[in-house]
Amino acid sequence: MGEGGRAFIGSFTAAGGRGVLTAAVDAASGALTVRGSLNGVPNPSSLALSADGDTLYAVSETTDGAVAAYRVTRPEPEPAGRPVPVGDGPTHLTVFAGHVLTADYGSGSVTAVPLRPDGTLATAPSGVLRHTGSGPHTLRQQGPHAHHVQADPSGRWVLSVDLGTDSVRVCRLEEGTLALHREVALRPGSGPRHLAFHPGGSHAYVVNELTPTVTVCRWNALDGSLKPLTETRILPAGPAGDAFPSGVVASPDGRFVWTATRGEDVLSAFAVAGDELRLTGTVPCGGHWPRAITVSGGFLYVANERSGDVTWFALDPGTGLPRRAGSVAVPAASCVVIG
Repeated sequence: MGEGGRAFIGSFTAAGGRGVLTAAVDAASGALTVRGSLNGVPNPSSLALSADGDTLYAVSETTDGAVAAYRVTRPEPEPAGRPVPVGDGPTHLTVFAGHVLTADYGSGSVTAVPLRPDGTLATAPSGVLRHTGSGPHTLRQQGPHAHHVQADPSGRWVLSVDLGTDSVRVCRLEEGTLALHREVALRPGSGPRHLAFHPGGSHAYVVNELTPTVTVCRWNALDGSLKPLTETRILPAGPAGDAFPSGVVASPDGRFVWTATRGEDVLSAFAVAGDELRLTGTVPCGGHWPRAITVSGGFLYVANERSGDVTWFALDPGTGLPRRAGSVAVPAASCVVIG
């Protein structure tokens, strides 16, 4: 066993999950060993660490949405103050410029909650950016559905991805609330879900849930402009049944991009070729319904929600193709954060 770090795993309590789990990470094998859990808020589906790694933040993906903070300086996380109400059904969060930002799927909004100097949450949000619009999909796009919120590599901008409006909003944080800089339209009906930046800051990759594709965009941090360039199929052939892409991540060296697709239950590997992505292959995700993926230390981690496990894959340094290396049982797994 090699000396490693720690991981935090979210899970849906409404489906039998244990809330937030803590795990040890073996650096040599990538293996996770679950150490404990904390059922602090219902359905902690998305997690994020503070910059110093001392505080963990979790959304509560419920109609009465909330964000909570935990101290993680000891082996067992401890609540750090009361949960703070945000929008309906928050699905993602990020830490940015002294705030926690949540993407509220149900209410189609992004909420900003200030952080105190000690990393705990203020008692109430400081601002809400409400999305507007709709899309052509009659069941999924009747209104806005903010699904992901992400700071750009320069730290100047925040991008929110909206599945319901087929768009990405570029924003600034001004006086505690997000101010819209521009809204960028993607293909109607594509249903953008999540976004990952190239580590060099030149491109952003948007995974689309309603059509199994990933859109490559050019990003300019100087003026906050996002330009869609190409759209690449995630699967080598048409899906046999359900195919709902979920997560997207880029390798730290910028050579590869990976996506996960629920229903088909596969991981797709892409080689980065300038303004394009080249699909190099797909492999089974190691379970059923891969909700989220993350990459760390040469391994790719997959939270398989419906099969109730987290699977890790070694990454071929030449091709980027994942090779299954192990798994651990985690009922209703929703996400993995390494740090």
